[in-house]
Amino acid sequence: MLDRLQYIKQRFDEISDLIIQPDVIMDQKRYVQLNKEYKDLKALVEKREEYIAIDENIKEANEILDDGSDAEMVEMAKMQLDEAKDRLPELEEEIKFMLIPKDAEDAKNVMVEIRAGTGGDEASIFAGDLFRMYTKYAESRGWRTSVVDMNEGTSGGFKEVIFEVSGEDVYGTLKFEAGVHRVQRVPQTETQGRVHTSAATVMVLPEAEEFDVHIDMNDVRVDFFCSSGPGGQSVNTTKSAVRLTHVPSGLVAQCQDQKSQHKNKDKAMDVLRSRLYEQELAKKQAEDAIKRTSQVSSGDRSAKIRTYNYSQGRVTDHRIGLDVFDMDGVMNGKIQKFVEELQLVNNMEKLKENEVY
Repeated sequence: MLDRLQYIKQRFDEISDLIIQPDVIMDQKRYVQLNKEYKDLKALVEKREEYIAIDENIKEANEILDDGSDAEMVEMAKMQLDEAKDRLPELEEEIKFMLIPKDAEDAKNVMVEIRAGTGGDEASIFAGDLFRMYTKYAESRGWRTSVVDMNEGTSGGFKEVIFEVSGEDVYGTLKFEAGVHRVQRVPQTETQGRVHTSAATVMVLPEAEEFDVHIDMNDVRVDFFCSSGPGGQSVNTTKSAVRLTHVPSGLVAQCQDQKSQHKNKDKAMDVLRSRLYEQELAKKQAEDAIKRTSQVSSGDRSAKIRTYNYSQGRVTDHRIGLDVFDMDGVMNGKIQKFVEELQLVNNMEKLKENEVY
């Protein structure tokens, strides 16, 4: 482990020198990438220093115990040795997980698409509940959210809503939310008190940069139309909404949330680029799935991943068998328990696969 950590320390020192060079500072793309690597490696370097300190404490304590001439020093050495031996296995486990190779997409911002599925108006209302849940969670993490497009339901909620989430390690945190979410409850419109089952599909797309996906604008059909949502007379009478159709793939992206036609086109292009990128990523994930069966794959958008049972106040994640009895909390964005457990299972699988340590 120390050999691996020594290599990381060397790379950390190298980046520390690089990020203060004028040519790197002028190259924003490279500067951002190096800063991200610097931050990741810094945490490992700090763990390395703690590991070395504990290792030295153990050696020092053993020397005192072997000498045995000073009873008081021997007693202190025993305590020091016990503390070090308790901490060392914990630290080794922490370092093992930190050494697991991260997916290249994990640091990216995301486009989240929520679509009402089976269940009519109740499915649209549930899609709205999920939208609120994710925006509340994003707020708790200090992330920014921005609606790109929406199609409101007739009784509330959304038939479809697309929004952008930007911040630190957003895709790595939210990618396991992709799939079918199911709700079991008595709808507001139900007069006989019967429990209905409805569903909504969540897609989490890593936001692609221009260098990730090249789009030939000759392959894109651009249509302008009037926004259908709220926003005042000018919004509804001016052709500010934009629809982009990528002819080779058949993918369509649109945006009508911004007042400016230019801004709507930029946002729609972001969605289109992310969908094309996700299409390629899905192929890679399918290839990976052949090599290993992952409990928490982020690639299968048709899989039923979670059920929200209101009558029992229980939210169940079917992939890992986790039950959380805090419906109000979950629907108000308290989903960190699911996030952590899913990441833990995924990391355990990666640990076995990559034999990091």
